[in-house]
Parts: sequence; C-alpha cells; structure tokens
Amino acid sequence: MTNAPRNPKDSMRSTWRRNRSQWTFHHWLYEILNVHPTNLDQKVPVHSKQDNVPHLPEWQMHRWILFHALIPLALHQAYTSYTHRNLGPIAAVLFYSFAFKAIAIHQLHVMRALGHTYGFFDGDKHERDEVPDWSVAKVFHSLSSTATFRPMMSVFLAYRTSQPPALTNWIWLPLQIGFYGIALDFWFYWYHRCMHDFDSLWRYHRTHHLTKHPNPLLTLYADTEQEIFDIAVIPLLAWGSLKFAGLPMGFYDWWICHMYVVFTELFGHSGIRIHAVPPSTLSWLLKAFKCDLVIEDHDLHHRKGWKKSHNYGKQTRLWDRIFGTCYGRIECTEDNIDYDTEVSMPLFSLPKGSES
Repeated sequence: MTNAPRNPKDSMRSTWRRNRSQWTFHHWLYEILNVHPTNLDQKVPVHSKQDNVPHLPEWQMHRWILFHALIPLALHQAYTSYTHRNLGPIAAVLFYSFAFKAIAIHQLHVMRALGHTYGFFDGDKHERDEVPDWSVAKVFHSLSSTATFRPMMSVFLAYRTSQPPALTNWIWLPLQIGFYGIALDFWFYWYHRCMHDFDSLWRYHRTHHLTKHPNPLLTLYADTEQEIFDIAVIPLLAWGSLKFAGLPMGFYDWWICHMYVVFTELFGHSGIRIHAVPPSTLSWLLKAFKCDLVIEDHDLHHRKGWKKSHNYGKQTRLWDRIFGTCYGRIECTEDNIDYDTEVSMPLFSLPKGSES
C-alpha cells in the first residue's frame, strides 16, 4: 500500500534565493528591502549546547524601542505645531503604517547581524528555516498585513484628531507597557494552547509549526484564520482589557505598546543565540517569580510541535508558570549564561563585528 502524497504546501524547502531565474515581484521585494534573515555569502557561527550564551541587557532594548517608537510621534508633533492642524484618520493610518514597517525592517537588519555574530540556538543540529519556495508571496503579505492593520485598528479605536502627541498623558505609559504585555499574553496563551489541544483548532495552527527552527520572517507564517487572531483579535482583547481596568490606552500610548510587542515577536522567532528577555516595565516583578521569558523558550516550543506542548506564552512566562506548561531550557540555563559578555544593540549602526 503506497503512502498518500504529501501536500506540497507542507514543504519547508527553500531554494529561491539561489535561483533568480524565476523570481517574481515578491521575490525582488525581499531583495530590495534586504530583509533576508541571513546572508548567503557570510558564515554563521555554530556553538555546542554547552558553550556560554552572551547576554543582551534589557536597558539596551528599552532604549532601542523607545527611540524608534518616539521618532514618528516627534515628526507628527512637529507637523501639528507647524501647520496648526492634526493629521486626519486616513493620513494617520498611512503615516503610522509606514513607520511600523520601517522600524520592523531596521530591526530585521540588526537581528541578521546579531545572528551572524552570535549564531543560533540548536545551530549544531539544524540551520534556520528560510521562507519556503511555495509561500514567498504569502509570507510577504502576512508581514505587510500586520504592519498595516494594527495601526489601522488603533486609529479606528483610539485616534482623536483633537489630541496631538504632546497632549498625551504619559504618566500612565510605564504601567501600560507592562500590563499590556501581560494582558496580551493571557489572551494569546489560551488561544494558543487551545489550538494545540483541540484537533478542530490545530488544523488552523499546524502550518505555523511546519517550521521547527523559525526566522523572524516566519513570525506570521500561518493560515488565514490564525493570522486574523494574531494581527487583530488578540491585540484588541488586550487593549479592551486595559481600558476596562481604567487605563487610558489612547492612540499614542497604544502605538508604543505595539512597538514593544512587535519587537518581542520578531526576536522570539529569530532563534538568535543570546540571552535576552522581552523588555517590560514589569520585568523586575516577572523575574522575581521566575516568569521572565527568553528567546530560547519560544524556539523550544517550535521544536516540540503538537499536543501537550509547552511555552505557549510569547511576551512573558507568567501564564505558563501559573498553568504548569513551562519547559526546561537547554542552552539558556542559569549556569550557562555569560553576563560578562554583553551584546550590543546600537540605535543606528549594526552591531560591531558584523556585516549587513
């Protein structure tokens, strides 16, 4: 009895970067934007599981996120001050969608350099998966949709033309950054865990788990149903939760919360072999209860696969810790972290010792 043929869309085969003869518009977009996760002509260091893992200080990530998140707000305020009128809703969508994409692309460039400098988790066993041949256009559309619909949703729900950035009450911002990640992860944890535990829902999530060693471009590698939840539904539930709790969650503070989330989502699918926790204003509290997440946690989740998985959280380890779904780390054990070797994440240039 012969086996049924495998669905071609289950293949993670990726050869297109080495063969330009059949490139389409979307293939060239990856090349023009220079968002490839690795450089084909540059070696990636390979480490054993026992080699020490360098540390990326949290303050560097806070600095990086806030610096880039505040640039669009400063430009917006400058326009408002000069013209004495605010951006309309459509202009705000276009402006912040562009800013979202530009910041994400810059982060992809920095992470590629970090990968070539420090290597990747499980690198002694497997290279990072690339964008599969069959889904080049789909992956590009998924990433573009995130950077378009999240700002659009924020404008629709929270943007007020009567309020320029300068009039935002920033006092609440530190609390909102911390609690937004926790609230987002609560909704994501249960939605994510249910997709693993129930056959009827797993079929919408299985595509995302075809990659066992993801790269940042595969952050939203999924079927349409999952994309809708990841892009819009879960952020909407988190925003509503904080509004219900009495926090302002205006457009500009929500924008900064989005920047923290997308930073963590891209890093969480990078597999870069560094010790880094998702930056949060409440990380000190999460660490006290051993609920802080590291890059390796989600990497191990992808290697596990289907039922009775682990590490469902993507912003924190709080809900995994509470509901008993944490999994032991392999390379980022406490005795294997080299806190004396600090990873640099500069604002403008790429990390020293790396190439673009």
